[in-house]
Amino acid sequence: MKTTVSEKGQVTIPKPLRERLGIRPGHVLDFHEEKGRLVAAKTTPEDPVASVYGILKLGRSTNDVMTSLRGKADTA
Repeated sequence: MKTTVSEKGQVTIPKPLRERLGIRPGHVLDFHEEKGRLVAAKTTPEDPVASVYGILKLGRSTNDVMTSLRGKADTA
């Protein structure tokens, strides 16, 4: 399979390759050079929650934080 590089440096990945590799619109590819060859690899999407998990260091339990934010619950 062949493709031509456009004046803007863009290429079209042939449809059979896109289908076989599961490359869909919006997927991000990582390009690098390997022994004089251009190599593209699908990147693994980063979980936005995982990137910030554990970032806060409050020095107290989650229950204490929630109680201070919400106030004590009325038990009626």
